[in-house]
Amino acid sequence: MKKVRDFLTTKGYPPGDLYDLPTSPKRFPDGAQYRIEIPSTEGPRALAAVLEEAERYGVTIHRVSQGSGIWMLTDEEIQEMCRLGAEAGIEVSLFVGPRAAWGTSAQARSSAGKNLAARLRGMDEVVYATEDVIRGCALGLRSVLVADEGQLWLVNAMKKAGELPADLVVKISVQMGAANPISVKLLEDLGAGTYNSPTDLTLPQMAAIRAAVDLPLDVYVEAPDDFGGFVRHYESPELIRVAAPVYIKLGLRNAANIYPSGLHIEDLAIKQSQERVRRAALALNIIERYAGDAVSGEVGAADLGIPVV
Repeated sequence: MKKVRDFLTTKGYPPGDLYDLPTSPKRFPDGAQYRIEIPSTEGPRALAAVLEEAERYGVTIHRVSQGSGIWMLTDEEIQEMCRLGAEAGIEVSLFVGPRAAWGTSAQARSSAGKNLAARLRGMDEVVYATEDVIRGCALGLRSVLVADEGQLWLVNAMKKAGELPADLVVKISVQMGAANPISVKLLEDLGAGTYNSPTDLTLPQMAAIRAAVDLPLDVYVEAPDDFGGFVRHYESPELIRVAAPVYIKLGLRNAANIYPSGLHIEDLAIKQSQERVRRAALALNIIERYAGDAVSGEVGAADLGIPVV
């Protein structure tokens, strides 16, 4: 194995997982080590509930993300989410539209083919999903969530060509599944702005990824059941230390899968959003007790994909 490990080192990669857990010297542009993300914020009422609960618990939220997709929201709903996000100084990241699992793909529904679920099948789906990005940006969005490296390349190329806003944050979904330093570095080189790592990576594995890339890592310290159902609140201080800059992300164990969301389950979506903020308060309590000197970011930072209204 030494030959491979030595070759990796010559290419700037760690020779293996970093079991010594080195402290990351990397930071967000504002000097912060960590920020807080609340996922599955499925519409303006859910976002309003997140902001209300954050104020009640004294929790600073830096980003909310959504899973149903831009295409599942009306123009008015997107504009309202943008307004709420802009007023709060937080990033609002909405997923792109049609994905394999919601189309006609038989493989994405098979037991062995679920890895295809969030990918884009054929060039038409790439076009559809990128039209979602164009529509969202026209309505004020400045952060989108993608799960296909082909679309990542296209969105980045359109940013460079001036067809999409230069300050658009491209957040990579946990469903992309890249789980090692080389794979994540390839996504960074393709234009990824932040990367949501798989939910079950160990601290040595996260440390190795951090050694190879500079982009922020989005890390579930509580994952939905269909992503493993991990509750890792007590690992938050070490995740911050070894993986900074990092978004500490609060999913929700024992919660319903509500994608795609809508009026028929809106009350449930709101309740689950409220509980995610409560879970964030629990995780922050652990961070403050065991890593009280860890630096959290402020809202309104220039690199956040804060909506334009």
